[in-house]
Amino acid sequence: MPFPFNIVFIKKLPLLFAACFFFYGCKSKTNSDETTQQVFKLADSPVFNEDSAYAFVQKQVDFGPRVPNTSAHKKCGDFLVKTLEKYGLQVTEQTFEATTYDGKKLNARNIIGSFNPTASKRILLTSHWDSRPFADQDSLNKNKPVPAANDGASGVGILLEIARTLSVSANKPDLGVDIIFFDAEDWGNSDKAKDKFSGYCLGSQHWAANKHIPNYTAYFGILLDMVGAKGATFPKEGYSVQMAESVVKEVWDIARELGYSNYFLDQRGSGITDDHVPVNEVAKIPMIDIIHTQPDNIAQTFFKDWHTTNDTMENIDPKTLKAVGQTVLQVLYQEGSPQAM
Repeated sequence: MPFPFNIVFIKKLPLLFAACFFFYGCKSKTNSDETTQQVFKLADSPVFNEDSAYAFVQKQVDFGPRVPNTSAHKKCGDFLVKTLEKYGLQVTEQTFEATTYDGKKLNARNIIGSFNPTASKRILLTSHWDSRPFADQDSLNKNKPVPAANDGASGVGILLEIARTLSVSANKPDLGVDIIFFDAEDWGNSDKAKDKFSGYCLGSQHWAANKHIPNYTAYFGILLDMVGAKGATFPKEGYSVQMAESVVKEVWDIARELGYSNYFLDQRGSGITDDHVPVNEVAKIPMIDIIHTQPDNIAQTFFKDWHTTNDTMENIDPKTLKAVGQTVLQVLYQEGSPQAM
């Protein structure tokens, strides 16, 4: 059975899919018959502070579940805006009314922070900042909201730390960086929603169709989703490879050079319908998804406390935040340096 069938999730949706796992990229040269590994010089980059990123994750969780239309959601959103402004980013709040699969109206806002807003070359970094309103994967508390330490706050925490690092570093990359915190991502239901996204990704769908700046574009984008758990693994997400293969290669090559291959697996993973899909398909910006999946675990595609009330700070490991944050920061400096990979 060389190509076993596996259960694959399309974002939060189980779907039978033939998962073909293979190694991608060049191997280290051991003899003249093997392909030579690409060698490049890493640009000078600041050190990513994992403890500061951890504190940003903790701050979000301390507000409580950031479910749209709640006080915790509004307070956390205000905190994100003030923090980006504190670090000198130009902030745009894109407010909109989102309609859920079950007809609820959400007061939502995408929060955009722009570093070096006049630069022509731009990199887009995103994560969702809302919390799931019901812990449907929980054995006991299915109707309670998810604390969302990993599934939401971890990616936001890393991007806040990148914003802080860019603001304080004397060595700044020669490019623009746009950070978008997408709202209303996690209100879907794969059993009841009838749309392409099963009710998920409302904020990214809205932004992709209504960019905060007319005709906005970026060289490429990186989405962070569930990027803080202990022992996290990041295979090359399937749609990312399909829609932005060269970006995947660059990011995973950099992670390898930094010594993070135990996190960034040289292996193709499942296709996950996530916020990067509308950005690719509608906004026409090549974007990849760094997302924690377990390609060899048929029973559990995502981390064990996914969509449960146990998605708390106990899940978060500063070492994982460091691996992802340092890799993404290095990508910015690599792209903003005269050195070419």
